Amino acid sequence: MGSVNRSTEPPDPETVAAAVAETAELLEIMFERAREASPRPLSTSQVRAVVALDHHDGLNLRALAELLGSTPPLVSRLCDRLEAVGFLERLPSTHSRRELTLRLSDRGTAYLRDLRARRRESLQSVLAKLTPEARSALASGLREFRESAASQIPG
Repeated sequence: MGSVNRSTEPPDPETVAAAVAETAELLEIMFERAREASPRPLSTSQVRAVVALDHHDGLNLRALAELLGSTPPLVSRLCDRLEAVGFLERLPSTHSRRELTLRLSDRGTAYLRDLRARRRESLQSVLAKLTPEARSALASGLREFRESAASQIPG
């Protein structure tokens, strides 16, 4: 991994961007291990769909495909698999008789809750090794980062 700037001057955005990108890659590896440890592991695409449906309850197929950056036929097959394992429900839309509304089932919600708990456990083991000051600075910096990032994402 890259070196950390230990000077008293604030690091430039490019240096911080590199550090965030490296950290995101480590998080992906940690989260992948948590996903694989599941009693019924889903594919990465299926997990993305489950998370999207958790955040945006009641989407139709086209909206979910758009959110995932995919096509409706591919997302339809992905939803078929999620429905087959009992993680997804397709319900009649209140807006159109031709559309279906996609919702996580109780089983899908429980899966996601368990996955998030495993992810938090792996993060906690890393964070426990930081000093209280470093944890505080990280929490503060992540809050500001989330706010800044959220302001740049439409919707």
